[in-house]
Amino acid sequence: MRDGRDSNARVVLAIDPGKCKCGVAVVSKADDIRVLHRAVVDTQSLPAVLSDLASRFSPDTIILGDGTTSKPVADLAGSLGMRVEVVDEKMTSVLARKRYFQENAPKGLRRLIPISFQTPSTPCDDYVAVILAERYFADNNTD
Repeated sequence: MRDGRDSNARVVLAIDPGKCKCGVAVVSKADDIRVLHRAVVDTQSLPAVLSDLASRFSPDTIILGDGTTSKPVADLAGSLGMRVEVVDEKMTSVLARKRYFQENAPKGLRRLIPISFQTPSTPCDDYVAVILAERYFADNNTD
């Protein structure tokens, strides 16, 4: 096991590309899906981040959301010599926001305000990257 990776698990590096920031996540799937790493990074630092994550986790595939800035990120990801798969980003921001609040429930007086009126206190692009990886695993029936 390396960095929490089961020896027979599939590992992907998922990216939610953006103009200013990107969500990245390293996700493994053996019997279940495990998030090994997730972060929101500045788009300018993405080349160094991807190189570091690729060397630390040895992903099988890079998963990329099909948003408007996906082409330059796809070119960058392809330069790492790994297979790049593009996944539909439809509704991922809504799902990520929902997951953010499941994991970071409002506290104090904020818990009285309906979630639909609140915004996350931090960007949740990393949650989008995790959802992209989950979609990839579901679409490819990787058991």
